[in-house]
Amino acid sequence: MASPDIDSPWLCATNESFGGCFNMQIEEIKSANVLNVLEAPTSSMSDTCNIPKPPPYPNKTSKEANNCKRILGTCSVPQEIKDTWERLFKEAYGADVFIITDRKSYVPAHCNVLSISSPVLGNILQQSKVKDGIRYIKILGVPCEAVYMFIRFLYSSCYEEDEMKKFVLHLMVLSHAYSVPSLKRICIDFLEQDYLTRENVIDVLQLARSCNAPRLSFICVRMVVKDLKTISSTEGWKVMKRANPALEQELVESVVEADSRKQERMRKIEERKVYLQLYEAMEALLHICRDGCRTIGPSDKMLKGSQVACNFPACKGLESLVRHFSNCKTRVPRGCVHCKRMWQLLELHSRMCNDPDYCKVPLCRHFKEKVPHQTKKDEAKWKLLVSKVIAAKNALGPFSARPVDLL
Repeated sequence: MASPDIDSPWLCATNESFGGCFNMQIEEIKSANVLNVLEAPTSSMSDTCNIPKPPPYPNKTSKEANNCKRILGTCSVPQEIKDTWERLFKEAYGADVFIITDRKSYVPAHCNVLSISSPVLGNILQQSKVKDGIRYIKILGVPCEAVYMFIRFLYSSCYEEDEMKKFVLHLMVLSHAYSVPSLKRICIDFLEQDYLTRENVIDVLQLARSCNAPRLSFICVRMVVKDLKTISSTEGWKVMKRANPALEQELVESVVEADSRKQERMRKIEERKVYLQLYEAMEALLHICRDGCRTIGPSDKMLKGSQVACNFPACKGLESLVRHFSNCKTRVPRGCVHCKRMWQLLELHSRMCNDPDYCKVPLCRHFKEKVPHQTKKDEAKWKLLVSKVIAAKNALGPFSARPVDLL
């Protein structure tokens, strides 16, 4: 348990009065039932049955949705217009530009169309020489089929799915180099959704960084972090390791950092479970001492019997702990481990209780009176523990099933 040890000589004098506070029905108790209140996680106190239902989804036929559909409809390009631009490109009627590609092939095009679609191509065309009324420019380093797809897209924004899958990396480079953002967005979406594999993720990552695609780069890094062992054995990783060792180091550091964050997150989750257990134990202790529960309760209350269900998750275990504490022969602060846990719970309650004079939990006021006599180190530990328990309770939000009686 993350709480200070209790070692005060006055405690032994109050041991005899503890058992007189309770009315207990005798029942058989197995040693395994003695509460491990702070060791085994208990169920969370949030109860979904009291959470209100979410509001219904907006009506798809609402006025706003219809307006959006009308706007989208007016922005779409009719298929006939696309077909016209496709014919203009494929038939090359009145073409005044020849784009030379690898293998000495060329793609005919129109200077005005290229200049409007790509400012980079427009500048290149302005600086090119005219021979017999035709301008000649070169786009080398990529397959001629990719250049054909690129120029076709500048005309009609059309492409074939199979061809896109085959040349998406080349088109990504062309769209970035010649400043065609619409094609670049399509390539990025295609890579993010359909193309990434363990074999090509390193190549796509390097391309994404070269082409200023931060989201695609992030997705690639995340994929590497999730499966570094497999990806580090691919050919792309081996080539990257030789050509760009700095990137390899960065990826390995990202994996280490992700593991550290995961471990820290898991540690905080487990820590929060312990504090929630403590809060539930505080509620169950107050419930037993004030209202009584099944076979144990205050001496002035009628017991409900063991067949009655209890809504407090920690109540059953705490009931066993109280029984043990009342009957234990070595009930001293550093004696029985179960009694030590009970002392800690009682003092934690007193630290969180705002009305010790009227509180029905045993020894609540006595612990309050002993606070000024504790060392500053112990006082700081208790304050930290109380703040953590309260923070865990507040994290439950407004939909906690039980009202907060303790604070």
